Amino acid sequence: MKRVFRIIKQSLNGEDVDYTNIPIRSAVFLLAIPMILELSLESVFAIVDMYFVGRLGSNAIATVGLTESLISIIYSIAMGISTAATAIIARRVGEKNLDQASDSAAQAILLSIGLGVVFGALGIYFSEDLLYFMGASKTVVQDGVIFTKVMMGGSLSIILLFMINGIFRGAGNAAIAMKSLWIASLVNIVLCPILIYQYGILGAALATLIGRSCGVVYQVFQLVNQKGLIKINWSHFHIRFDLMKSIFQIGWPATFQFFISSGSWIVLSKLVAETGGTEASAAYQIAIRNVVFFILPAWGLSNAAATLVGQNLGAGKPERVVASVRLSAIYNGAFMGIVMLLFVFFSKAIIGFYTSDANLISIGSRALQIIAYGYLFYGIGMVMTQALNGAGDTKTPTYIFIIGFWLIQIPLAYYLAKPMGLGPDGVFWAIPIAETFMAIISSYFFYRGKWKTIQV
Repeated sequence: MKRVFRIIKQSLNGEDVDYTNIPIRSAVFLLAIPMILELSLESVFAIVDMYFVGRLGSNAIATVGLTESLISIIYSIAMGISTAATAIIARRVGEKNLDQASDSAAQAILLSIGLGVVFGALGIYFSEDLLYFMGASKTVVQDGVIFTKVMMGGSLSIILLFMINGIFRGAGNAAIAMKSLWIASLVNIVLCPILIYQYGILGAALATLIGRSCGVVYQVFQLVNQKGLIKINWSHFHIRFDLMKSIFQIGWPATFQFFISSGSWIVLSKLVAETGGTEASAAYQIAIRNVVFFILPAWGLSNAAATLVGQNLGAGKPERVVASVRLSAIYNGAFMGIVMLLFVFFSKAIIGFYTSDANLISIGSRALQIIAYGYLFYGIGMVMTQALNGAGDTKTPTYIFIIGFWLIQIPLAYYLAKPMGLGPDGVFWAIPIAETFMAIISSYFFYRGKWKTIQV
């Protein structure tokens, strides 16, 4: 127990550690603990919004859910750049080339600022059209378009928050990444009920934007205080086309793979709204928030695997890569298996926490149960795809996602929901089927080993 507490304390303190030389089990835990806690707080972020917005009625719930589906496109961009930053910086840190790592971090920040401004402006201008495209009713759009405008307008804070955390993860300083999301989440938790009471659904958007912005301010402070492995100053912010090219080459497939998955979720949300109406849409959005609540911590463990892959490849130790990924997959699969049991047996109680509407509870609990059947495979698949991304092989997961999401999940969801007449239930069943397929295929390609030859 003393050793466990020592590892937990060390992981939360954010000490610089050479993850390429310490025991693999210790390396996994030192990175995974803060990464899991980091994304656990991000999942709380989403749950808090839904809890308080749920008190405003079905229209508000549907607005938040549909907007989050749209925001997932921004998440895709942010996570794509973040993946590239983690892969490149982890490789440079493994090579002990810290000045090059700092240069890469600065270029990623410049790229993120440009993208955040462009997508924020487009999101504000087209918010109403986007909600109608998602299948929202006229009443939902009238009541909630201001929420969508603020959320889409805050794209810069989303992209910077995720991308800069990718920098810290690549450097192995997962504790700073964790603390930045803690700050963002805690500010949101405090402000959400206060601002919703004052401004209704607009208050929820303002609380989220302010929270994320506070997290970014903390990140920037940590980047310029010159204490960590990554030390950024003004001299690093001259444009380096060679580094921009590296970020782009790794980042665009990673962005595309997240876009593929988020695009699929948008289509699924639209199918649920079309076949089940506003109530089914609201229930599905509540269920998805709970799915995300448990997937994000598992994603944290997957991010730990990605960092270990990059740093160990940089140090020329591919055998440690395989051992690290295998151990991470075992841990993640065990965790997601427990969550599966929780969702299968307690789904009604979970959905009932957000709403007392019997119809919403019925639809939402059924969605949780069906989606949960593939949770074990979700956990393993996330580790394998992130391991490939961490090696800089972002194209292979992209091809897997194209097949899994767009050639299997979307057509299957449509067929089951409409021609087969299953409605929303058909959409729910398409999710675990596609995710199981992708977990098996990604595992095959990881053990095939082509990632060992990727240069970043």
